[in-house]
Amino acid sequence: MNPYNYKNNQLSVEGLSIKQIAEVIETPFYCYSQSAIQNAYQEYDVNIKQLDSLICYAVKANSNQAIIKTLADLGAGADVVSEGELRRALMAGVPANKIVYSGVAKTAHEIKFALEQDIFQFNVESENELMLLNEIACHLDKKAAIAFRINPDVDAKTHAKISTGKSENKFGIPISKARDIYQKAAKLEGIVVQGVDVHIGSQLTDLVPFKLAFSRIKKLVTDLNQSGIPISAIDLGGGLGVNYEQKGEISHGIEAYCQIVKEIFTGMDCQIILEPGRSLVADSGLLVSKVIYTKQGEDRLFLIIDSAMNDFIRPSMYDAFHHILPISKKDTQVTYDIVGPVCETGDTFAKNRTMGKMSEGDLLGIASAGAYGSTMSSTYNTRLLIPEVLVKDQDMCIIKKRTDYEVLINQDQLAPWQ
Repeated sequence: MNPYNYKNNQLSVEGLSIKQIAEVIETPFYCYSQSAIQNAYQEYDVNIKQLDSLICYAVKANSNQAIIKTLADLGAGADVVSEGELRRALMAGVPANKIVYSGVAKTAHEIKFALEQDIFQFNVESENELMLLNEIACHLDKKAAIAFRINPDVDAKTHAKISTGKSENKFGIPISKARDIYQKAAKLEGIVVQGVDVHIGSQLTDLVPFKLAFSRIKKLVTDLNQSGIPISAIDLGGGLGVNYEQKGEISHGIEAYCQIVKEIFTGMDCQIILEPGRSLVADSGLLVSKVIYTKQGEDRLFLIIDSAMNDFIRPSMYDAFHHILPISKKDTQVTYDIVGPVCETGDTFAKNRTMGKMSEGDLLGIASAGAYGSTMSSTYNTRLLIPEVLVKDQDMCIIKKRTDYEVLINQDQLAPWQ
């Protein structure tokens, strides 16, 4: 169910109109529907419950603690890729024994901190990382539970910048070398081998690459078990996409994805770990902006809004499509280039987009902005990080305040000789 719908010609989220929220909070701001996040999680939970499973939310998608806690309260664990994300997950109430630590460049300091928390599993990406992890674990008199992230050489056929499962990508251990490194790890004093991990990319809407990668991982697990290295956990990563261009509906494909998981891994006698991120939070979010100017160019009409690429970089970085909706429903349709105020041509949200006719001061919403929006934002052009709002039924709460110029600028320090 789409949490954003028009009621009396006003776009609303759950029981509140966006216009009401914008009367309290200055634009631009992110707005999230708590119910949408809960519903997406429960769809995974219902469809995977036949297996011994753990759903670990990929914190990088949206790391606000209110979002993490919403999922933790439902039983979710967390997939983290930095010490900062690990700290956020712990503070939001995720038990350490439900936290998986991924990432290609874990530092000694990060490894030490994670070991001290007794997290569930390290997803190890290289032999060098393995040896450092073993050294630190032995020094702390601890055992590090690991899975190796296996690169299955599967083309996910997604955007080149978010593909991770081909042999040319920087991620993981080549599947051809997996058996050797598992044999080596099994002999290390500070290491407990417990799992196999795979993640082939992000924003996958075609399930065929998942099926191919998972089948290769199943064969590897079978081979490891037969060679005397028992595997008790299979981490299938995340990557399930959302249909950004489907108008008016949420389409996760969660049920179909879980069906593939069950078909391949039922009877494996392993805990199955899923790491969804985007598919849990993307459709919950709306980036609310105001029209600053309309501007007639030589051959096109520009809609200049107060959001910019520093607030939401997906359209600039990935050429990503997002529906853009007038907050007050309009009958007359006009075609615009919708752009922000940053001094770069790349600060563009849409080109030749037909939508309701907008006037200066009108509000609009950029849809499906709950994932990789706030987490990838910056203060480029000395623009302030924007607020985030969580809505549940008819209640709303600011879950991150807008920064202020004094705090932002005072992060700089002049040199002693200046």
